[in-house]
Amino acid sequence: MQPNPVSLRPDQTIQEAIGRMNELRIGAVLVCDNSRLVGIFTERDFLRNAAIAEPGWRLYPIEMWMTKDPHTIAPNIGWEEAAFQMERMRVRHLPVVEDGLAIGIISSRHLIAHRSKYLDQMIARRTSELRLANDQLLSRDAEMTHYMKVAAKLQKKLVLPHSPPNWPEFDWSIYFAPLEPLGGDYYDFVMPNDEHLGFLIADASGHSIPAAMVAIMASQAFTEVSKETVQPSSVLAALNKRLNDLAEDRFVTGFYGVFNRRTREFTYANAGHPFPFHYSAKRKMTQPLWARGFLLGVSLDEMYTEKRLHLEAGDRLCFFTDGIPDCRNDQGESFGTDRLAAFITENAHRRPADFVEVFRNHLKVFRENQNPTDDMTLITLEVH
Repeated sequence: MQPNPVSLRPDQTIQEAIGRMNELRIGAVLVCDNSRLVGIFTERDFLRNAAIAEPGWRLYPIEMWMTKDPHTIAPNIGWEEAAFQMERMRVRHLPVVEDGLAIGIISSRHLIAHRSKYLDQMIARRTSELRLANDQLLSRDAEMTHYMKVAAKLQKKLVLPHSPPNWPEFDWSIYFAPLEPLGGDYYDFVMPNDEHLGFLIADASGHSIPAAMVAIMASQAFTEVSKETVQPSSVLAALNKRLNDLAEDRFVTGFYGVFNRRTREFTYANAGHPFPFHYSAKRKMTQPLWARGFLLGVSLDEMYTEKRLHLEAGDRLCFFTDGIPDCRNDQGESFGTDRLAAFITENAHRRPADFVEVFRNHLKVFRENQNPTDDMTLITLEVH
């Protein structure tokens, strides 16, 4: 409020009131009779009456044009309540009265200045709080990123093979690109006995930590069940039972194949996974390994059908997760399995390591400016 407000007697002239208001650049004066507030004279009072006043009005006493018995406010009222009262009563000035005496006046100009200062202080305080919160989030994010990287290293070390096994029948190469440090794609090699070589590729639903946890569970379960039999259908059925306690929105796709070193037969079964491709060196053709089966971890008593394929020297097998065909370019086109099959046929002459490197660049060119939206794994092998 404005303390020590300007006050005039009721019998002082309008000219005196206007003179004081102009001199002090104020919009109102209080009108008091023996220190008792009897009215307020404002710019609005002047404009309302001057337009219709007769000549000589400057010498009229203030009491003729003042607002009598004006609304007042106590000094302990907050500025927000004062603003509310002024808006409700449609006035721009409120006398501040204590014990019957006018001790100040508050105007809309004061409130605007106070509100502006208050808002500036509040913005500064909120900005400081947000800056502190942001710094804390950045610190936690950096800490979480560090832990994620450590966890990713552990996942690769404990779950994924360090390198393909040195089996003379095959030459392997792997492209593994999780969307985040932790991912749900998983692959493994196993040798149940001296005569059989097994390979699993799997994809846990989702991304990041939840998918990685499911992949770890699948890895542990596969390590146990793959030792019990060389039949892919039995391994997938046992793996499905081990994963049956997953949450409702969690599941795993998987493809498992076993190569018989003596007969050169590749026996395989599929649990909802994208069909791998077989390139026949003899026929110069690439075809999918058709085998259907339900997802792992969804239904307890699923059965899986086995298929067989005789592999010859020069043949190729290409396994992948759905992140590969689901990649899109700037036009919204997906890479798809047809493009992948064509790429395999056109590049079957390359060594697996060169094949994977060329494919990685080929996929990057196809995506243009689009980022991957899923973990991506591609594993290719050449039969000797």
